[in-house]
Amino acid sequence: MTPSRTPSSQTPFPPTSPPPGSGDGVNPFGWRFVTPLYVGSALNPINSSLIATALVPIAAGIHVSVGQTAILVSCLYLASAIAQPTGGKLGEVFGPRRVFLAGILLVLAGGILGGLSHTLGELTVARILIGIGTSGGYPSAMLIVRRRAQDAGLSAPPGGVLGGLQIAGTATAALGLPIGGVIVDAFGWRSTFLINVPVTIIAFLVTLLWLPRDPLAERLGTRTVLSRIDLTGILLFAAALSGLMIFLDALPTPRWAYLAAAVVLAVALVLWERTVTTPFLDVRLLTRNLALTRTYLRFGLTSLCVYTVLYGLSDWLEVTRHYDSRTVGLLILPMSGLSAILMRPVASRNLIRSALYAAALASLAGSIGIMLLGTGTPIILVIALTLVFGVALGTFAPANQTALYQQADPDQIGTAAGLLRTFGYIGSVASSALISIFFRTSVTDAGLHTIGAVMTGASILGVLLLVADRQLRHRHAAS
Repeated sequence: MTPSRTPSSQTPFPPTSPPPGSGDGVNPFGWRFVTPLYVGSALNPINSSLIATALVPIAAGIHVSVGQTAILVSCLYLASAIAQPTGGKLGEVFGPRRVFLAGILLVLAGGILGGLSHTLGELTVARILIGIGTSGGYPSAMLIVRRRAQDAGLSAPPGGVLGGLQIAGTATAALGLPIGGVIVDAFGWRSTFLINVPVTIIAFLVTLLWLPRDPLAERLGTRTVLSRIDLTGILLFAAALSGLMIFLDALPTPRWAYLAAAVVLAVALVLWERTVTTPFLDVRLLTRNLALTRTYLRFGLTSLCVYTVLYGLSDWLEVTRHYDSRTVGLLILPMSGLSAILMRPVASRNLIRSALYAAALASLAGSIGIMLLGTGTPIILVIALTLVFGVALGTFAPANQTALYQQADPDQIGTAAGLLRTFGYIGSVASSALISIFFRTSVTDAGLHTIGAVMTGASILGVLLLVADRQLRHRHAAS
């Protein structure tokens, strides 16, 4: 995250004029302004889950094992985890609208390549393109919203817009499964890639028409550009995160060399970022702005618990309770629905402290409940337990987003927002590792209870982070 070089007497972002005919003279966040942002932010979560229903048909279509197709899931997660903060950084340097449009074009290219591919390697490249392209949506949208709010003279976060972004960027992941099931049945597995073609064309056009242009970019030499984006920092970050994600993804068979490499590269990243003028990750800022650092940790811990319920509880229901995958999806769907219902009012009211406590306590209560489940537990109680985690998801995601909006420097909001998503991806991959370890030989009640114990520990740590956060308490009192 780049330190601000703007004098205090100036606005961190130059004013931008609203697009013609948007009606934004009255409402700075009219429907034309927010529509492209919501569509762009939804591309990543939908593509993340869209592929789930197509893995078996893909394996049959290109003549590989179903296990080999798992790379199509993991490569998008890894690409997204790296590209989210990178896209935010590029948006800060070159303009968020430009990065937003470039990301849409990458998704279009990935959709076409995937729809025409015949090998696993080609499909993997297509998924990486989609992961990188969709990662430009959310951090660029946060930067664009922050600029518009400053131009409009808003002192408080635009909660309604942030809530819409959170729903588009989180809750829409649940839509990928039913959409994928329908289009795969109707048009085959290639449709999970080709569906991006009409969507990205529409997204590109409405972005061109309705989003304000970025200020004219100054002409910079190659050396200056590389210095401003901190290419070395980005590469070190990507390498360190790749090592960590590969280590987690390989569990329960640990690949210690990857973990060791991740640690060494992380140390090198910290040392490098302390020496450059415009760092990709401002480690000095993270040590000074501990409130922002705690926001990242809270987001990662709660993501670990929520994703473990989504994936681990689903496995347990299929194996021990003998439900088919479609029924399990329907049983989990109320959790996603409740979270989407809660996100909008939490974000619209700019709730932080109370919402974070609700999320932390719901996560703790739900994790304890996981340890009490058994094959004889009535299914209605299992659904009720998932709804507890629906409360956690519906409150922690928008509350942490609003906290980040207030805690991050205005000219660093793109990188900061992308890094928040990276912590979410780390929590997701860690949850997969947790499930792999304790469901390694068989899916049992005992394994589920152990997973619940780990989740309980993570939830307790999340509660302690909240209790110890004096800055959050003082901010709440001032509000």
